[in-house]
Amino acid sequence: MPDETFPTLSRPTLESIAREASVSMSTVSKVLNGRPGVSARTRGVVEELLFRSGYARRGSESEPGSLVELVIESLASEWALQIIRGVERVAREAGMTLALTTRGYRHAPDQEWIAGVLKRKPIAVVLVFSDLSAEHRQQLHTRNIPFVVVDPAGDPAPDVPAIGATNWSGGVAATRHLVELGHRRIGVISGPDDLMCSRARVAGYRSALDEAGIPIDPQLFGGGEFTQEDGEREALRLLSRPNPPTAIFAGNDMQALGVYDAARRLGLSIPDELSVVGFDDIPPARWAGPPLTTVRQPLVEMAEEATRLALRMRVETVESVRLDLATSLVIRRSTSEPLLPPD
Repeated sequence: MPDETFPTLSRPTLESIAREASVSMSTVSKVLNGRPGVSARTRGVVEELLFRSGYARRGSESEPGSLVELVIESLASEWALQIIRGVERVAREAGMTLALTTRGYRHAPDQEWIAGVLKRKPIAVVLVFSDLSAEHRQQLHTRNIPFVVVDPAGDPAPDVPAIGATNWSGGVAATRHLVELGHRRIGVISGPDDLMCSRARVAGYRSALDEAGIPIDPQLFGGGEFTQEDGEREALRLLSRPNPPTAIFAGNDMQALGVYDAARRLGLSIPDELSVVGFDDIPPARWAGPPLTTVRQPLVEMAEEATRLALRMRVETVESVRLDLATSLVIRRSTSEPLLPPD
């Protein structure tokens, strides 16, 4: 349809949009405010008319907000605190207030969330792990609410700006470090398979072993959630095998601390009898006994960059951005040469 639907109006009204869409004004109001009770087809027609007319965008410009909304799975981790710190820092510098939304799961927010965010009218939204449906992206775009995804769970759509880290390179660096120390039986504990970062870290592990000419042993693979409990469980399973690993690369630092717990239960000394490498470099990694060798993921910087980008998108057109910040190996005291000669 051509864009001259409202040629005689200096600003379209809800009535004119309702008339063009052949729906009631209450239906247009429901769509505008993200309320349920509208079919997907009708919602799409009204959203398109709102977008083309500039109705919501113009309204939002006259109602400046002061919130930057962060959507995150949970607050119960050091990882989450690093992300919050980065978003809050940039929001504060911009004179904004941080609003936190916890979902309890890491995938796309639902209609209840989109209805709430349309009422809160934040200046920008930063989402952790989550992606948004095409419908929700359109609703935010129509109302000039920019959004950026941090550490996306999957491969984002082409029009979704996302800030991540070089997870594959980090997996290579962690495994290569253990290989260079002389380890040949290197176990790996991955995070959830549905997370792109988990898959990339394991792919880096595989690449480093292949580079060193070390065959992949399926018996040395474990996996679970990014928790200390799952790290301990999987480490106990790997270390109880007849030919256990002499080193373990954990998918994140919390899993690595779980490996520490398993080693203590089995009477194994770190690093003399078991070397351990984590991923993230959260503060507890430095306090562990011994301090944990890990791959530093620039979590605070990732969150800062995502927030700056979202705020910039509010006032200027930005081409779709996908940026991965560099990871780096931090060698501490949880890794050493294997006690016994390699097989």
